[in-house]
Amino acid sequence: MLGATATAEWHDQTELTYTTLIDTTHRVTSLYNLFNVPTGILVDEEGRVRRIDDGAYSGGRPTSGGTIGAHDYSPVVRDWVARGEDSPMLWSRDEMLDRVRRRTPNEARAEPTFKLGVHFFGQGNEALARRYWEQAQVLSPGAWNFHRQDWNLTEGLAGPKLREKMGALGRAFYDPLELPETPQR
Repeated sequence: MLGATATAEWHDQTELTYTTLIDTTHRVTSLYNLFNVPTGILVDEEGRVRRIDDGAYSGGRPTSGGTIGAHDYSPVVRDWVARGEDSPMLWSRDEMLDRVRRRTPNEARAEPTFKLGVHFFGQGNEALARRYWEQAQVLSPGAWNFHRQDWNLTEGLAGPKLREKMGALGRAFYDPLELPETPQR
């Protein structure tokens, strides 16, 4: 199950008041070298990215490797809505650029390798797609999106490979949010 078909269950239950990006080719993930999806990215009315790559998996979903996500991201969004441009939750351009993770040479090679897998999967050649996805995973073992694309299409997202990798982390899945103290409104 891919794209809009996979998310229809949630989208059909409510009238959304925001835009949801369904990025089946991981283009945004690649452009910003994001850790995983879901992730929080704040984009202002002028199209400027103001905060990026925050773990925004709400609800604290329990797994065999620990708990994924929490409600920590809600205050970020609430403060931004309440204060707008004055919110201390927003990052300056320089801070935003500093926080975009830089790729190593192997991670840079993993990106086009992964895209070849996406291409071949789209052409119906799952065996060749998996070969490229596995190569991308070796080149960039920390790129969760490369792993998840393969696992989601071959064994189901919550399969044993995902649980094994999460259990091996030895830490929280998402890094804790670094939030400034803000007075209550």
